Amino acid sequence: MLALTLSASLPALTPSVVSTGGETQRAAVYLGLYLVALGTGGIKPCTSALGADQFDSADPVERLTKGSFFNWYYFLINIGSLLSATVLVWVQDNVGWGLGFAIPMVLMAFGLVVFVAGKKVYRYKKLGPGGSPLKRVSQVVVAAVRNCRLELPPDSSTLHHQEEPSPTEGNYKIIQHTSKFRFLDKAAIVVVVRPSSDKKAAAAAVQASPWRLCTVSQIEELKMLLRMCPIWASLLVFFAVTSQMSSTLIEQGMAMDNRVGPFTVPPASLSTCDILTVVFLIPVYDFVLVPLARRATGKDRGFSQLQRLGVGLALSVLAMAYSALVETRRLAVATSRSAEVNIMWQAPSYVVLGAAEVFTSIGILEFFYDESPESMKSMGTALAQLAVAAGNYLNSAVLGLVASATARGDDPGWIPDNLNQGHLDYFFWTMAGVSVLNLLMFIYFSLRYKR
Repeated sequence: MLALTLSASLPALTPSVVSTGGETQRAAVYLGLYLVALGTGGIKPCTSALGADQFDSADPVERLTKGSFFNWYYFLINIGSLLSATVLVWVQDNVGWGLGFAIPMVLMAFGLVVFVAGKKVYRYKKLGPGGSPLKRVSQVVVAAVRNCRLELPPDSSTLHHQEEPSPTEGNYKIIQHTSKFRFLDKAAIVVVVRPSSDKKAAAAAVQASPWRLCTVSQIEELKMLLRMCPIWASLLVFFAVTSQMSSTLIEQGMAMDNRVGPFTVPPASLSTCDILTVVFLIPVYDFVLVPLARRATGKDRGFSQLQRLGVGLALSVLAMAYSALVETRRLAVATSRSAEVNIMWQAPSYVVLGAAEVFTSIGILEFFYDESPESMKSMGTALAQLAVAAGNYLNSAVLGLVASATARGDDPGWIPDNLNQGHLDYFFWTMAGVSVLNLLMFIYFSLRYKR
C-alpha cells in the first residue's frame, strides 16, 4: 500500500513532470499490486486458521462459538469490501488517488500493530514432527515412489507407526491406519536387512531418512487431503459462476438502461448488492437459521458442512438460470428497438449469488479447516483460497473458449463486443447446466465422504 500511495502522490512519478515518469509510475504501481498479492497470500489462509485455533474443540461452549467464527470472519471481510467499494471509491474519484491509497495503508499499519500487540495471548498450535506440511506431504509421495516395488505386508501393524507424541509436539495426534490409497502405505514399509529379532538392525531401519520411510500418521495426513479433493474440485465451478459478477454480468449491465430515477448506476457498482446480501444474511443465518436447524437436526451447527456447501451450489444454478432469462428478455427488447431493459433487473442475480456465498464461500473455509489434519489447518484454508483463484482462472478459460468456438465466419458468436449481436443467454444457460452436473457430482462424492 505504501508503494501504491507513493505512485499516486509523488510529483516525480507523475508523467507530466518527467518524460520517463510514466514508466516509473507504472513500475511503482505494479510493484504495489504484486506486493499486495504476495501479502494477501500470506494473510488470508493464516488469519482464518489462527482465529479458529483460538477455540478449544474439546470445550462444548467454545466448540459452538467456533461454529460462528467463520461466519463473522467473512462478515467483516465483506464490511471491508463494502467500505472499499463506496467510501474509498468516492475519495479516489472526488479527492484524489493518493489519499484513497493512503487510507488503507494507515489502516493496514494499525492492523499490524493490533495483531502484534496480541501475540502474547494467542493460542498457538505447533507444527507436527517434520515441520512444514508441504514437506511432510512431499516425503510421503517420494517414499512411496521409491518403495513402489515392495510388497505391502498383510498386517498393517507391521508398518512404521508413530510413537506417542511428546508435549513439545503440541496438538499433533496419531492417526489410525485406513485402507484407502493403499499405494501410499508403501512409504511406511520397514525394510530390515536382518531378522527382525536383531534390534539394532530394526532400529537402523526405523531411523532411515524420512524421504524413504514415513509414519502411518504422516501417510494418513496425505490421505485426508486426497479424500477432500473431489469436494475441492466441485467448488471450482461454483467460483467460476461467482466470478461472473466481475465479467459477464458487468458486460450485460453495460448493454442495459442504467438510469434509476435521477441516478446513473455504474454496472460494476451492482456488486454492492452481493456484498449487502452477505452482510445482511450472515446474522440471519447465525441467529435464526442455525438455531432452527439445530432443533430439527440435533447438530451443533444445525447443518452439516457438506449440506451447507450443497445449498450454495444449488443457489448458483438459480442465479445463472435467472441471468439467462434476463438476457433473453434484453435481447428481445433490443431486437424490437423498444426501451432498454433496466439494469436493476440484474439485482436478483447478485442477491442470489450473495446468498450462495453465505453458504458455500464460508462453508468451504469451515470444511477445510475442520477436515484437515491437526498440523495442516492453515494449509487446508489455503486450499479453500486456492479454489477461489482456480475458479476465476477457469472462468477466464471458459469465456475465451466459448467466444472463439462459437464465432464462425460472419457469425460473431455468443459473446461479441456488441452483445446485441450475440447470445450471452446461451452462455448463462451453459453455466447453469454445468452447475447442475457439478451439483450432482458434489452430492455423489459428499455421500461417499467419510470424516
